[in-house]
Amino acid sequence: MCCPLPEWTGGFVLKKKQLRGGYTTGACMAAGVKAGLLFLQGEYCESLQLEALDGTLLKIPVKAVTAVEGGVQAEIIKDAGDDPDITNGVSVFTTVRLLPDGAGIHFKAGDGIGMVTKPGLSVPAGEPSINPGPRQLVKNVVQKLLGDTAGCEVEVSIPAGTELAKRTLNPILGVIGGISVIGTTGVVRPMSEEGFKNSLVPQIDVAKAAGFESLIFVPGKIGENIALQCGLPKEAVVQTSNFIGFMLEAAAEREIKRVMLLGHLGKLAKVAAGVFYTHNRIGDGRLEAMAAYSAALGMPPAGVRRILAATTTEDAMPVIEEYNLLQVYTVLAERASLRAERYVFGDMQIGTVMATLRGKILGMDAHAREIGRDLHWNIKS
Repeated sequence: MCCPLPEWTGGFVLKKKQLRGGYTTGACMAAGVKAGLLFLQGEYCESLQLEALDGTLLKIPVKAVTAVEGGVQAEIIKDAGDDPDITNGVSVFTTVRLLPDGAGIHFKAGDGIGMVTKPGLSVPAGEPSINPGPRQLVKNVVQKLLGDTAGCEVEVSIPAGTELAKRTLNPILGVIGGISVIGTTGVVRPMSEEGFKNSLVPQIDVAKAAGFESLIFVPGKIGENIALQCGLPKEAVVQTSNFIGFMLEAAAEREIKRVMLLGHLGKLAKVAAGVFYTHNRIGDGRLEAMAAYSAALGMPPAGVRRILAATTTEDAMPVIEEYNLLQVYTVLAERASLRAERYVFGDMQIGTVMATLRGKILGMDAHAREIGRDLHWNIKS
């Protein structure tokens, strides 16, 4: 069972550089279960083969296997390959304890593993935050080695998880006490933007499960801080990062009724220009949008040229103030909402609130005022 087979090393090419693939924390847990069960059967492995849920064969080193009270524990080191994964290099400890035949497989959160406390995620509230993919990987291993009716308890610990969880969305999602054991198939696809985007979506599910039909989308900390200062419910705040269009589509698919876009002028002016992936190397147009709508409100060419010559939107703001055209921020907010509603084909109502780096609100549209009032914010609008 431990004979070496061809090792998957990835096959993704970016800028002619071969990127090495890796395996998820879920694959580490399943490998730990396999190493532990083989140990109980009298076989010790320094490495083993694990079949991922997509059929990929993973070769995973085993750092240690030791007998513990009532069972056996294996340590696997997470290897994310060339993916910038915060759990890369951490130790994943899996303890297996056999149960009577027919008892099923039971999962237990050890040190550094979070517990789910809110509905809306793929795992019910009250369960360890071990996603369905890793659970299935473990079940496959147990059934193959012990049979379909075998029973066992599987406890997973990632001691570094308590601190690492602070750098994830777990606190927002209601996963308390540590990180989640994740992975769709068990394979880490290096530099996967798609994976990061998909990790943002559960925020919508949790907010909807909490009863919110109106959400606040914030591209980053500026918007989040403003939302909380304004008294908007934290449970309705959703981080979008640069993927505003993707998250709007995800909300529309889940039949969310209304969304307030709340964030810095520099991000949301891009939305007003029709840019829905707001990374600065991918999409821009913020200064052009400010210049065009300022010109439409009567700014003379000299002022327009100064806006276009500015380095950032904050640099352009004094020009707008000098010409007494502060209403341009409301126009930009209205335009951002209009473009966003068009983006989702009118499937939901969208309002926009634009702010400075320091959190001062510059402008908002009527839809944003309505959503804010219904969510009981403390702004006099």
